[in-house]
This record gives sequence, C-alpha cells and structure tokens, in this order.
Amino acid sequence: MKGLYANVMGSGPPLLILHGFLGMSDNWKTLGTHYADEGFEVHLIDQRNHGRSFWSEEFNYTVLAEDIKNYMAEHGITSAHVLGHSMGGKTAMQFACTYPEKVISLIVADIAPKYYPPHHDYILNGLRSLSPQDLTSRTTADEALSRHISDWGIRQFLLKNLYWKEKDQLAFRFNLEVLSERMNEIGESIGSTDRYLGPALFIRGSRSEYVQEEDLSGIRVHFPRAILKTVENAGHWLHAENPDQFLEFTLSFLNS
Repeated sequence: MKGLYANVMGSGPPLLILHGFLGMSDNWKTLGTHYADEGFEVHLIDQRNHGRSFWSEEFNYTVLAEDIKNYMAEHGITSAHVLGHSMGGKTAMQFACTYPEKVISLIVADIAPKYYPPHHDYILNGLRSLSPQDLTSRTTADEALSRHISDWGIRQFLLKNLYWKEKDQLAFRFNLEVLSERMNEIGESIGSTDRYLGPALFIRGSRSEYVQEEDLSGIRVHFPRAILKTVENAGHWLHAENPDQFLEFTLSFLNS
C-alpha cells in the first residue's frame, strides 16, 4: 500500500497536521507556513480517501491512526507534535492514545472524543447529485452544488478538492463513495479505556456547537492534562475564521 501524501515545510521539531472530513492538506497551507517560520518541521498530511493520498475501502480511526504511525516510520520521525481538526482531531486523539510514545503533545481543534451522529447527509447528497456535465468548469460545479448547499463557504471548501482529471473534465480528490458509506465511523467515539497522559490542548470555536462546556469532563477521562481554549468569533472552521487567535493559542502551547 502506498504511503500518505504530505506537503513538508520548515525544519525543527516535527508537527503533523491532520485535516477534517472532505478536506485536504492544502486547507492548512497558510497556517503551516506560519508554524514553519516559527521553527517547526511541518507535515501537512492528506488522510486516506482524501486529497492526493490513496483510496481504500477500509476507513475507521484505528486504520487512520495506523496510517500516521506508518507515515512517521517512513519519514524517520520518532515522535512529533500532532494537531488535528474535526475528523483529523479524532484521528489525532486515537493516535495519541494508541501510540503515546510517539506524541510529544496533542492539539485537537473543535471536536471531542464523544460520538457524533451523522450530520453531513445534505452535503454528501449534494455531491452525489452532480453529473459529469456539472463538472466541466468550477463555475458550473458551483451552480449545480448551490441547488443543494446554500452556504457559499461550504461550497468553496468542497470545490477546493476539484482537479482536472481529463482535459475538459473535473473530479473531486476525495473518495465520495467510501466516505458516504462510512459516515457512522466518522462520528465514532474514542474507545472507553483509551488514554493519553501527555500535554493536550483542545480548542473550540465560540460559535461552534461541537465542543460544549459539559464535554470537558469527558475529554479529561481520556486526556487528564487537557486544557480547553475558545477562539472568539469563529465556528467549526476556527483556524480559517480566526487564524490569528488560533495561531496564538497553538504556538503558546507548542512552545510551553
């Protein structure tokens, strides 16, 4: 099996960054450059079935965490700081619990270790409704998608995944078929006995509902040293909506 694709920049202590559901490493390029400028070797990783990484029928947090272990072995990394957003945050949590000796510190952006019911149906239905003639230009793709997804920001996030598969035909980089079939796995909780005893920072968006105050006790069952910070004026995509405060919180934690 091929390894994971990654964009690597900078030098210093390794920092692995894991994107969210239907995202890719490019989503973190701007922040990744900032971390590299601050003295980290940044690895912007595409998880399986996303971005430029391989496609696979297997998709759950156990294999996603194993992918990260294999990636580190392939690149000669013994231990690293690990940052994950949303689905990537679940991967990061599972990785830290399964391979704690490989994690210097853990940063989880806007997700808790609890179970989340499937809630991306309207996005997946919109994507599945697209036909080849809808994907002849980014404009036609956006117009077709707008009939199902009214939120411009979500559409732009999805359309970043488009690439020219052939001269006049666009395609999405994510594996829509498998991801649609594995929605329950994406919402899965961390195992009840899983724990990571190292330093952990959980960050939520002030306008997001993914991490509530009452979730902190559940977070600390698995991550006893966890601290929780709130990024102001931000929803679930907190790193894109308020990058300055996100960077401030994460760099302060990484350098502490």
